Amino acid sequence: MDIKLLFEKFSDIGINFYTGVPDSQLKALCDYVTKEYGIGNNHIIAANEGAGVGLAAGHYLATGSPAVVYMQNSGIGNAINPICSLINEKVYQIPMLFVIGWRGQPGVKDEPQHIFQGEITLKLLDCLNIPYFILKKDTTEDEMDSALKEANTALSQKKPFALVVQKGALEMCDKVDYGNDYPLSREEIVKTIIDGMGESDIVVSTTGKLSRELFEAREERGECHKRDFLTVGSMGHSSMIAMGIAMEKPDRRVYCLDGDGASLMHMGSMAVLTSQQSKNLIHFVINNSAHETVGGMPTVSGNIDFPALAKSVGYAHVFTATNAVELKAVISKLDGMSGPIFVEVKANLKSRADLGRPTTTPAQNKDDFMSFIKEIF
Repeated sequence: MDIKLLFEKFSDIGINFYTGVPDSQLKALCDYVTKEYGIGNNHIIAANEGAGVGLAAGHYLATGSPAVVYMQNSGIGNAINPICSLINEKVYQIPMLFVIGWRGQPGVKDEPQHIFQGEITLKLLDCLNIPYFILKKDTTEDEMDSALKEANTALSQKKPFALVVQKGALEMCDKVDYGNDYPLSREEIVKTIIDGMGESDIVVSTTGKLSRELFEAREERGECHKRDFLTVGSMGHSSMIAMGIAMEKPDRRVYCLDGDGASLMHMGSMAVLTSQQSKNLIHFVINNSAHETVGGMPTVSGNIDFPALAKSVGYAHVFTATNAVELKAVISKLDGMSGPIFVEVKANLKSRADLGRPTTTPAQNKDDFMSFIKEIF
């Protein structure tokens, strides 16, 4: 389906506002809406999918017009609360059109964190009483028109409707180039951080390319992967995983390698993390101000003073670094310093086209990691 044509059809049924969280399977949509509208007014990238539902609801309340909320199917979980308790016909009856990337679709090879979510995607929509249309590679314009007629009927009845997008169903437009001028790539930052770790230190890494880069860095160094928990799903929750470990293992340093998009998604966790004042916890946020793993669409992190935020919620020590010299200087100070410690590292949007994926399963990673935690040093 040509993405420009699809947007024209959305406009025909009165939709001209877009919000959501980027997904690699929706790159065509994400690039096109950014190219057409930029960020602001007609298009806002939400911190998480539930927030996107709230924003779309506010738009409807102010204008009487429904909005598009785009997301990967993993984000349905974040959106369930406002779908059920805000927009449902038994509550406020607020219509909106969901555009959902179908990762882990049965019969289509995908990463392990998407398999179960893919299996239950349509079941979830059925459970939520959201009618849907599956947009396929071979969907014709007539079929799309018929689906949008059904969508328009639902919207006019103040109900939601969903387009579930299969892999490759949206024809790509010209890609929008995202970037910044920071010298360090995320991969270089990861390698520098692990260079400064001790053999007993524990690592929890966030969703996306960061965990893949950590895995490959260990391979390159000839090291095993047992000290790293790769949070391949559950975007935004790696800091809480790290906190849970740090509380139970106070004699071991625990590093959380986080991203700015993930940190934004559940930012309240930063305040909870500092509430226990775990002296062994070091929280790195690698900030490239983008959802780089799924295409590079910007986050609002470029406007956030993360160090000031970290100080305000109670981190014992706060640092920031923008280049290799500064990063190494920060890492050299960490030994013997009591946490919780927060370190923001500014990064560019460069990543290798040939970046691999972990060759171990999540279950293997978990078992090896738990064995490492039990080791006595």
